[in-house]
Amino acid sequence: MKLVKDTDAKILKVNNVSDQEAEEALKTILTWMGEDPNREGLLETPKRVIKAYKEYFGGYAEDPNKILDKTFGDVEGYNDMVVVKNVSVQSHCEHHMAPIIGTAQVAYIPNERVVGLSKLARVVEVFSKRLQTQERLTMQIAKTIMESLDAKGVAVTIDSTHQCMTMRGIKKEQASTVTNYYLGQFKEDLSYQNRYLRFISIAKD
Repeated sequence: MKLVKDTDAKILKVNNVSDQEAEEALKTILTWMGEDPNREGLLETPKRVIKAYKEYFGGYAEDPNKILDKTFGDVEGYNDMVVVKNVSVQSHCEHHMAPIIGTAQVAYIPNERVVGLSKLARVVEVFSKRLQTQERLTMQIAKTIMESLDAKGVAVTIDSTHQCMTMRGIKKEQASTVTNYYLGQFKEDLSYQNRYLRFISIAKD
């Protein structure tokens, strides 16, 4: 059963907007702000912003499923959970394009084969480098790992601050958001959930 929508998991098509057109749009925004895009300090700003955006939103050009293609079977029958803790999350909310900064905890229960640990962090990174809601980000990571690895279970927790909430609007600087998503044995068996939650609480102590 496919758990991730095609538009979530596949490489998104590159649009036909050129860098130059994007830079011109940024000049318009600078003018709207009350700035002069032609003054010395801002002459290179549109180009720098577009370069930065290519890094911030590079996840649109990557397929997270391909990251998990290579697995290893020589694990001597290991069948308990694997937990990767404190994976940095640097994303942007889709409502205000403001940064989302936090950490992810990722666990899965292998089904005979395991994946390189860094690949789990890469899946987090790819989905993070798109405009996101934290709820969807959490689910996308979990569903992709579950499907691609045919895992027995997956658990994902994200704890982050949203600058659209800390720097604007209600401006609650200390507010943070936690989301959890469980699949397979983590959802069906509370003992797995409890062990996982103990592991990640140790990570934060």
